[in-house]
Amino acid sequence: MTSLSPAFVANPTIEITEISKWFGQKVAVSSVSCSFGPGITGLLGPNGAGKTTLLRMMAGLIRPSRGKLTVLDTNPRRDVTVFQRVGLVPEDDAVYGFLTGRQFVEYGAELAGVRNPSSAAAHAISAVGMGDAAERRIEGYSKGMRQRIKVAGALVNDPEVLYLDEPLNGADPVQRVRLIELFHQLAREGRTVVVSSHVLEEVEKMATRVIAMVDGRLAAAGDAAAIRAAFTDIPYRVRIDADVPRKLGSALLGQEVIRSVEVVDETLHVQTDDLGDLGRMLPSLARSLDIRLTMVQPEDLSLESVFRYLVHGQ
Repeated sequence: MTSLSPAFVANPTIEITEISKWFGQKVAVSSVSCSFGPGITGLLGPNGAGKTTLLRMMAGLIRPSRGKLTVLDTNPRRDVTVFQRVGLVPEDDAVYGFLTGRQFVEYGAELAGVRNPSSAAAHAISAVGMGDAAERRIEGYSKGMRQRIKVAGALVNDPEVLYLDEPLNGADPVQRVRLIELFHQLAREGRTVVVSSHVLEEVEKMATRVIAMVDGRLAAAGDAAAIRAAFTDIPYRVRIDADVPRKLGSALLGQEVIRSVEVVDETLHVQTDDLGDLGRMLPSLARSLDIRLTMVQPEDLSLESVFRYLVHGQ
């Protein structure tokens, strides 16, 4: 059985095939193919990478210039009933300031055709912890509060698919923890959650799978370690703490898998082409030199380093 590319999932709820979008002479998304399924997928990339444009096409808000896109087995531009099954938290402040929080969420419920808008709104508002502020006008909300009421508005129709564009903007640390746990709970329930962000720490806390975009194109897909492993021409950086660092550094320089060794404040920073070979070789080398290792830690398996490689190639 042929294994799927990391850009695709086995049971997709969203399928994207050679999607492009241009605005006049500007190409925002170029020939992107991927799919999304139940769970949380992070859509990662710098500002201007095309993430928001791709999300808006998935949400049915704008038409692709070329390519094919289906959500829940239908074209969101042709079948408006799909809007009853999806939710969107846009990056911009798409709220009516003159409405109270409760009125805003109930209005969303009515637009989605929810049978009992009042009850659904109360449940969604409670889920984001906005019950105490629900009767206040949105124009008096802080940025974090507006963000949470937008999330409530997206959840009010109990969506199967949820699009989140920079969903933690303005939220304080406590609110961020609560929202992240809410998104994880939705994923555990089998919903498809797509989180777009340029904030690497956020993506890493929320998503187990990452679709990375740069300059409108799909740059990489998989988890952070898998994406990093795909860049075979870029050496891994490893931090090594030892009781005699310079002696160990000199010995490592003679090893085939080592590209470079740097000693900074008595800590070794090693570049290697193969983490596995280094891990197998290092303990025996240290024993032979009577050197005690106190820490061996990869420095660049996080999304921070992946992002740096994707954008800057270094």
